Amino acid sequence: MRRFNRIAQAFALSSCAALALAQPALGEEAPTPTPVHPDKWPAAKSPDFIDPAIEAKITKLMARMSLREKVGQMIQADTAAITPEDLREYPLGSILAGGNSPPLGAPDRSPAEPWIATSHAFDAVALEKRKGHVAVPIIFGIDAVHGNSNVVGATLFPHNSGLGAMHDPELMRDIGRATAAETAASGIHWAFGPTLAVPQDDRWGRAYEGYSENPALVAAYAAPMIEGLQGAPGTPNTVQAGRVSASVKHFLGDGGTSEGIDQGDTQVDEDTLIRIHDAGYPPAVDAGTMTVMASFQSWNGIKMHGNKALLTDVLKGRMGFDGFVVGDWNGHGQIPGCTNTDCPDTFNAGLDMAMAPDSWKGLFNSTLKHAEDGTIPMARIDDAVRRILRIKFKLGLFDAARPYEAKWQDVMGAPEHRAIARRAVRESLVLLKNEGVLPIKSSANVLVAGEAADDIGRQSGGWTLSWQGDGNTNADFPGATSIYAGIAQALDAGGGTATLSVDGSFTQKPDVAIVVFGEEPYAELRGDIRSLEFQPGDKKALALLSKLKAAGIPTVSVFLSGRPLWVNPEINQSDAFVAAWYPGSEGAGIADVLVGGQTDFTGKLSFSWPKRADQFRLNAGEADYDPLFALGYGLSYAKTGHVPALGEEPGIDASATNTSTYIADGILAKPFTMSLDGAVSQRLVDSADRQEGAIRLDWAGEGQMNIDGPNLKLDREANADMNVEVIYRLDTAPSAPVTLSLGSGTVRIDEALTKVGTWSSLKISLKCFGEHGAYLGGVTKPFALKAKAPFAVSISDMRIATDPAGTVCPK
Repeated sequence: MRRFNRIAQAFALSSCAALALAQPALGEEAPTPTPVHPDKWPAAKSPDFIDPAIEAKITKLMARMSLREKVGQMIQADTAAITPEDLREYPLGSILAGGNSPPLGAPDRSPAEPWIATSHAFDAVALEKRKGHVAVPIIFGIDAVHGNSNVVGATLFPHNSGLGAMHDPELMRDIGRATAAETAASGIHWAFGPTLAVPQDDRWGRAYEGYSENPALVAAYAAPMIEGLQGAPGTPNTVQAGRVSASVKHFLGDGGTSEGIDQGDTQVDEDTLIRIHDAGYPPAVDAGTMTVMASFQSWNGIKMHGNKALLTDVLKGRMGFDGFVVGDWNGHGQIPGCTNTDCPDTFNAGLDMAMAPDSWKGLFNSTLKHAEDGTIPMARIDDAVRRILRIKFKLGLFDAARPYEAKWQDVMGAPEHRAIARRAVRESLVLLKNEGVLPIKSSANVLVAGEAADDIGRQSGGWTLSWQGDGNTNADFPGATSIYAGIAQALDAGGGTATLSVDGSFTQKPDVAIVVFGEEPYAELRGDIRSLEFQPGDKKALALLSKLKAAGIPTVSVFLSGRPLWVNPEINQSDAFVAAWYPGSEGAGIADVLVGGQTDFTGKLSFSWPKRADQFRLNAGEADYDPLFALGYGLSYAKTGHVPALGEEPGIDASATNTSTYIADGILAKPFTMSLDGAVSQRLVDSADRQEGAIRLDWAGEGQMNIDGPNLKLDREANADMNVEVIYRLDTAPSAPVTLSLGSGTVRIDEALTKVGTWSSLKISLKCFGEHGAYLGGVTKPFALKAKAPFAVSISDMRIATDPAGTVCPK
């Protein structure tokens, strides 16, 4: 699910652009749908969904509703694009808050109280007693994917790839229960999870949202998590009982896209789709999941938001699903022939509620028209509305009582919830290597190093207070514990000491070092990679480990990531290596296992670990399966094992996969080339932190610096709100305009440059270049920097970056 930010709102794709992206290329025929045989699929049934008393209430309610009100139930808008007052004219049935969408009138990062007020504000209008209006409560949804992770003060659990390593279905039930309580306490009725993807290619940026490459483990986790969120069938499953609706996602095949491309095409036969990607859905339906979210991706060329055979014939028919199907973020607009604001095909295919965050008004108007003229049959409208109302009744939304909201201060981040999360951290840790350095004595003198050691945002990953999990500080996580803080607490209790030194420097030689490093937070789109090599071309973590090894200090690596990556060099430089995934807010769970020897490792890999950086698809049971560490691997203090020196050739040329780094530490990155035209020259100079770490460009008059290379396809990166970042120092101020071009898009940057002599960062959104004429679907000339008068600038780095903070769009 994509998310708003301020740049996205300013430069939103037009409906025409969205249509152009969705349709086959000119000259291509639309793909023929793959035949579906519903009888081949596992049967299931929503338990106790059809209650005659409730169905009678729904029938009576629907008889009073106008067509306009019925259509409104089928549309969901985002808090960043709608106000409560809008509901008086547009009687929508649902509101969501995307990853970067704040509660009304409050900052992006807010505690539960403003969220409660936001929920009440929308409900107040929806439930007004006014002439000609049928009062129906709003259902409010949020991405509570590892705890209620949009809300400050919530308990954050490990991400799903870490939870898979626990192999503990019953703990999943406890995690679901705690997540539900903290979600209901913040005024929210609906958690967009769990994800039941079965990731098959670790390049996929959402791989960490899956529990495992093994469909059997995904299936085993589905029911306990849903029952934790909603309550088991036959038990109270209302918001009054501290429960929320689950939304299993993304139906179907999101984990199998070709080359791991998010929102891509899953090219498999029907039997494979059933065997691997459908594994979690029958148990989810049997457990009573109230909603199912359709996937962005296609199956053999057909977008899931428009696949009637799967949404209607299989899910609602063969699997007996009686809840409602919700779309993903403008996913309907990707169906050929549709736009974000007009798509009858998605409803006719079986979607009951369209997620139309910013397109809701246009989609409402067009859907109403299609309902009036019969393009969408009345029977389909009534079926969708009945399903939506059924869930609102099951959740108790027609009952005004909200006891969990009244005690939000006691529920959010409650000690018992944090204890569950801390246990999950302990159980998720996988020991890959241990040459006798672990466990660490609690009386030891320990150096704690690495950029992620004292960074709760880094250890929590994406979908944490923001869509991509960026821009967070430790102050945003009251009650949480960083990995360093947890280690310090454990050592202090045992008479030892912990010294934090990010760069690994020390005055007194420590007994042992713990280095915490890994992937930075990311979510969909931004997280897609082209090689499994960790830090290709920029081996900062490896340099730190090598420095400590050269000093003769036993070193423990704690590796934070959403997925297995090729880290052979880092493993070689470590005496012990722990896969810690993204552990969330309870960093002390790591110290519980590393320090003192009272708790052993129990985690086992739920994803195979690569031997080479080109082992993108590495799944147990497939041909040529040759991992470094196999599915189910995991050492412990009781079960030791020696890891020999590992090969350090990645098996893939990093330059062959590089499309995002152009200059790094003053060196032009392969496969790109630089040329100079006109009165411009270049030389190496020192950067802010490196000798000869920058390229100085001097214009004596009119001239241009060009960076050329392979064609770049940057439209997906633009949709993810990425930017072009230049790390520079202005050496001579320009006396005439200076422009930077990306393809055919040119922006003037001279007014955005800082004062002479200061190293700074200039970030220009990719969407900005698109607004100025660049075709981001195929950039044939990556960059050109042009000046018409004397001017000088030193550039140390130039790249596509993910952090939107400080992004501008010069005119």
